Amino acid sequence: MGTNASKNLDSGSHGGEEREENLDQAGGQLYVSLKMENHKLKGELIPHVYGSVPLVGSWDSSKALAMERESTSMWELSFVVPPNHETLDFKFLLKPKYSSTPCVVEEGPNRLLTRGTLQGDARLALFRLNGDDVLESRVFIKADRVSPFDLAASWRAYQENLQPSTVRGIPDVSINAVPETGAENGSSASLELDLEHYVVPAPANSGLVYAANMAETPRSLTHLGVFSNTDGSSNKDVGVSVSVDRPATIKEMEVIVPDPSKVYSGSGMVESKSVGTFSPLQKQDSHRGLFVDRGVGSPRLVKSSSAATFTADLKLDSGTKNAMPAAAGAVAAAAIADQMLGPKEDRHLAIVLVGLPARGKTFTAAKLTRYLRWLGHDTKHFNVGKYRRLKHGTNQTADFFRGDNPEGMEARNEVAALAMDDMISWMQEGGQVGIFDATNSTKQRRNMLMKMAEGKCKIIFLETICNDERIIERNIRLKIQQSPDYAEVPDFEAGLWDFKTRLTNYEKIYEPVEEGSYIKMIDMVGGPDGQIQVNNISGYLPGRIVFFLVNTHLTPRPILLTRHGESRDNVRGRIGGDTALSDAGELYAKKLATFVEKRLRSERAASKVEKRLISERAALIWTSTLQRTIITASPIVGFPKIQWRALDEINAGVCDGMTYEEIKKNMPEEYESRKKDKLRYRYPRGESYLDVIQRLEPVIIELERQRAPVVVISHQAVLRALYAYFADRPLKEIPHIEVPLHTIIEIQMGVTGVQEKRYKLMD
Repeated sequence: MGTNASKNLDSGSHGGEEREENLDQAGGQLYVSLKMENHKLKGELIPHVYGSVPLVGSWDSSKALAMERESTSMWELSFVVPPNHETLDFKFLLKPKYSSTPCVVEEGPNRLLTRGTLQGDARLALFRLNGDDVLESRVFIKADRVSPFDLAASWRAYQENLQPSTVRGIPDVSINAVPETGAENGSSASLELDLEHYVVPAPANSGLVYAANMAETPRSLTHLGVFSNTDGSSNKDVGVSVSVDRPATIKEMEVIVPDPSKVYSGSGMVESKSVGTFSPLQKQDSHRGLFVDRGVGSPRLVKSSSAATFTADLKLDSGTKNAMPAAAGAVAAAAIADQMLGPKEDRHLAIVLVGLPARGKTFTAAKLTRYLRWLGHDTKHFNVGKYRRLKHGTNQTADFFRGDNPEGMEARNEVAALAMDDMISWMQEGGQVGIFDATNSTKQRRNMLMKMAEGKCKIIFLETICNDERIIERNIRLKIQQSPDYAEVPDFEAGLWDFKTRLTNYEKIYEPVEEGSYIKMIDMVGGPDGQIQVNNISGYLPGRIVFFLVNTHLTPRPILLTRHGESRDNVRGRIGGDTALSDAGELYAKKLATFVEKRLRSERAASKVEKRLISERAALIWTSTLQRTIITASPIVGFPKIQWRALDEINAGVCDGMTYEEIKKNMPEEYESRKKDKLRYRYPRGESYLDVIQRLEPVIIELERQRAPVVVISHQAVLRALYAYFADRPLKEIPHIEVPLHTIIEIQMGVTGVQEKRYKLMD
């Protein structure tokens, strides 16, 4: 593990310098804690810090960072910066709670912090309030040299103990003091006992849908007229209603299934079973000066002495359609660079699921599809079970899936070949990533797929393995309740017996993946003790997929998304800025605090009933670094609060602080450009929605990794992008998603997928 060394100590020896140098090379960080103590400070004046990069980045007092109240007389602001950071040039100031002016800046020269050492000996901050009235505050500044592992251990200690603690002398994230009494808890901020009173209708497409039904419609079956009888009536054996693009006629399907004796034997593929190691601790420079949870509690990764590598010549096929994904900036550049490497088949990626039934394959496929689409990669999910139901009906018994049933084997290979052919055809039309969802439980089936993909796309097998009988039983029961295979089976127990018999048939012939490029997810559902094994994985996109899978799980928990309370700029119709809240916004902050307390209390009660270990105090409050979100979160007490720069509102650049009418009048060309394409439009010296999506990827990964509830208080553009990820909305719709003020969007994550509920606390 890493070491720490307080910078308040004199470390002039060569040994100390050597330790610092080693820490620098190991990715060491400086944990800086600024504290101010004053027993006479009134409640309407809030201590703030402002100054140069990387602490604040602006000498504009309206953008100063608020200090958190640690106790009745102590205020604190902590952050993490690189040890070789440029000099922190800052000062303290006092700002009124309900406005940005007037500000009272401390007397004296600026404070300078260089490599964790405070220059000078100023331990007092003097504020001249009115004339000769001087307010004196004690200042404490401490900087510790720590490694990312120490920071992670400190965070883990807090999550395990559910109370403030220290690890190796490193303070944990501050917890607010007990709630203040007084007007803030008045009746105007109270809520009904039943939170359902505030539920409002969610968008029509936000309901729970069986994941397999959301997969691609089999076009090879559609074009051959499998969905209609000659008289135009629907085929009752078909479990899913699908529209047909043109009139269909019934005719025999000619499906060519490769001869198993002539299929790809695996020559040329890497036979090594060595696995690569991926660290869950990722450097995120965009969050300078912020203490954020980075990868603690991720599943254990299997190590190996070697890792397979991939080498290929640089080639570029100018005829490839849709080569540029919709993602922007570095994400797009890396994706395109990855497409340019290797033979033609490596520019298209097929993720082929492998695993026994009830192991979460379809759920994993749907989740991965949603993630890649959100990043801008053209991705489709092909579910072989959907092909089977549309071709052969939903009334197949367990005997259909026996390994010694040649007719059943031929029929299942037939629909697998159809699905694979559809996926390859789609890739040749410009598709980038295909998710092929089936059991693919034998080497013979997998060899058939590799033969079909040869020279057309690169295959990576994704095997899901679960050894927890409790989880398997739960998945089986969910399957009986949701799968179209059992929609017409009235007896639940009969369906349960049939599915378990089907599972036994698969277990008899199951062969684990040992060939080609593969990712194995072993017991990833059950908790943090899961493993990820990878073999022969290289490239930008495969690497992102592995990192995403490392951080995903199925633990049920709510994620609450809400905008800050109404700000003064909202009232004026101005974009951007960093003003305080209006009176209505202040009221919403109080109502939100009451709502969060009640909602998380009910979540804790539900977790006890379901025997899930989720504590009410384990929840996290995430805000941006802008004061309107920090003020909105301030009445919420008893939970750790983390500020993310990635959650800041879209940067409006030179248009910051303007109204849309002013932009239309003074910058008509910019106004029209934004109106034509809000997704890709970038404000001059500012950001586009695609830029926002790019910087939100670490937030998405962290939301997926968390097992406790998370409350995200952010801004309209940011929440549109986050909501689009969970709701699987197309990129082009993101700028138009409705995220109203004073409304809470609850995203329920769990084994059944993503469910949404909306609460409107006030108009």
